[in-house]
Amino acid sequence: MKTEHHIPESAPFKGEEIRSLESALNNLSAEQIAWLASYLGKQGASTQAKSPELTILYGSESGNSENLASLSAKSAKQRGFKSRIVNMADTTPEKISSAENLLVIVSTWGEGDPPETATDFYNDFMAESAPKFEKMRYSVLGLGDTSYEHFCKMGKDFDTRLDALGAERVAPRVDCDVDFDDDYAAWIDAALTKLVELTGTQATETISESTVPAPVQYSRKNPYSAELKERIVLNGEGSDKETIHLEFDLEGSGLTYNVGDSLAVVPQNASDVVEAVLKASKLDPETEVSIKGEAFKLGDALRSELDITALSKPVLNRFNEIAQNSELDAIINDKEKLLSFIEGRDLADLLKEYPSKDLNAQALVECLRKLPPRLYSIASSLKAHEDEVHLTVGVVRYDSHGRSRKGVCSTYLAERIEAGQKANVFVTANKNFKLPEDSSKPIIMVGPGTGIAPFRAFIEERAATNATGENWLFFGDQHYQTDFLYQLEWQDYLKDKVLTKLDVAFSRDQPEKVYVQDRMKANSQELFKWLEAGAYFYVCGDASRMASDVDQALHAIVAQEGGLSEAAAVEYVKSLKSDKRYLRDVY
Repeated sequence: MKTEHHIPESAPFKGEEIRSLESALNNLSAEQIAWLASYLGKQGASTQAKSPELTILYGSESGNSENLASLSAKSAKQRGFKSRIVNMADTTPEKISSAENLLVIVSTWGEGDPPETATDFYNDFMAESAPKFEKMRYSVLGLGDTSYEHFCKMGKDFDTRLDALGAERVAPRVDCDVDFDDDYAAWIDAALTKLVELTGTQATETISESTVPAPVQYSRKNPYSAELKERIVLNGEGSDKETIHLEFDLEGSGLTYNVGDSLAVVPQNASDVVEAVLKASKLDPETEVSIKGEAFKLGDALRSELDITALSKPVLNRFNEIAQNSELDAIINDKEKLLSFIEGRDLADLLKEYPSKDLNAQALVECLRKLPPRLYSIASSLKAHEDEVHLTVGVVRYDSHGRSRKGVCSTYLAERIEAGQKANVFVTANKNFKLPEDSSKPIIMVGPGTGIAPFRAFIEERAATNATGENWLFFGDQHYQTDFLYQLEWQDYLKDKVLTKLDVAFSRDQPEKVYVQDRMKANSQELFKWLEAGAYFYVCGDASRMASDVDQALHAIVAQEGGLSEAAAVEYVKSLKSDKRYLRDVY
């Protein structure tokens, strides 16, 4: 039995077309009608306008750029875009040159350098051989730190280069300091609004909220208060160093991490440093001030909210708008004088040397930036220490300009919280510093000083998971007797054959200085054999000297043992990086 079909007059067909459709439908079986409906539905879906594509390219050192790339993709989806997130470490300029819509989020590392994993992409992008981007629309967000001379240099370089290569800037570049949330929000809204206007995309329907509460997301804006369970001084009596091991309790927090990640600690300024600022400024600590609409007493703001130990050109500029001091102005506008002045000085020094009668509490607060968290490589595995996170921290103390100075966070952890008290923390993922997925692969770890931290976590993880891959550790410090961090643990791992090989370099135990790179060279033949067998090579620690020296040693070993030219050795090491077998966590 066939059903009579009547096309409504509101349908987008003329009279004769309606009668023809009704006649055709009335002669079809139910099975034929169902097939036709399915077919027409698929045809309709295929002819609908596709969502415009948006490429979100990021270069990240500590994970902030990567996190913002993920947030940007979610915002773009709500605006109707089909997004893809691309790590600079995994692509080339040629591969992204075909993108029509591009957002770039990139951090500046150290003294104006690209993030470790973005170096090759950056060099290729800045080269004369870089492709044109004449059909591309773009906007750039730079992440940086105003305490460094080359603030947000990478963001500026990418923005300028994209423009030079023919791309169309659709929203102005935004340069963010360490407190970047508000600036990021304004940038992503401006960039997506303009791209919506240019592409004509339509916002997607809002997905209904689940009734199941989402897990708490701990972050810079919402840190977790973790109780300090234990603090141990790792150096022996008579050491010139002060290195501490800390254990925090995470029970009940839901906070997790992977080996290779970092723990960010939100510190507080020392009371004596706060007092020095108050004394130099002659301001009342009880005076109420406002920071982004939130009220604080000045003393509390200086202690827990504001950076009062790092001077920078922006801070000096804002202060001198009030002080109007010609001598300070001359310093600000002379690069060498500026760098010399801010080195080893803090806010109290500035206020003491260039006092201003017009300075009030609110004006002082507005000169300063938020107190940034400090990141430390995690020194533990959750598989070995359930509900705990461990850190290895070198405590910073020194004298400068007639005053004793101290690292804000390292001395906060060393002396301003006790066992049983809490510190605000959150995890920052480091997807570029991980153990190999294949646990049978050998690993070589170079970690002098506090650079040992992630490798303690690596070995704990390898032991807990019964990984079969061999493990070789290079460790160095000043003296064997006082500075052999975690010595008993390494000896136990050697005894249990978890640690295959341990080479140490204690630089001041003999007349000539001996460093980890020297131990590498002394074992060059075996080290190269490990690399040829697929070993992963890791480095953690000081970037300014150690990491560079280790890199040079690695190139020399590859050239010598592989019988390669200098150029071929460079390509060999470059291939290790591209295969993600040469990984660095340097600071």
